[in-house]
Amino acid sequence: MRELVEMIAKKLVDNPEHVNVNEVKGEHTNVIELRVAHSDIGKVIGKRGNTISAIRTILSNVGMKRGCRYVVEILEDHE
Repeated sequence: MRELVEMIAKKLVDNPEHVNVNEVKGEHTNVIELRVAHSDIGKVIGKRGNTISAIRTILSNVGMKRGCRYVVEILEDHE
């Protein structure tokens, strides 16, 4: 899942070299931490949150098939 989120995010942003995705695995829930440049946060979130909502929907559907829950957190890269 980490690779999927990374691929989607790199296609959306202006600074793909600043995209960093980390997956923290839990027993029933995995947290996907998406770190992007400050100037790209709006591109990942999208208008009215539509883009991040679509990403979360994809992960939710895959998670249901795998019996696991995925949570996406967007973190700001301060570099």
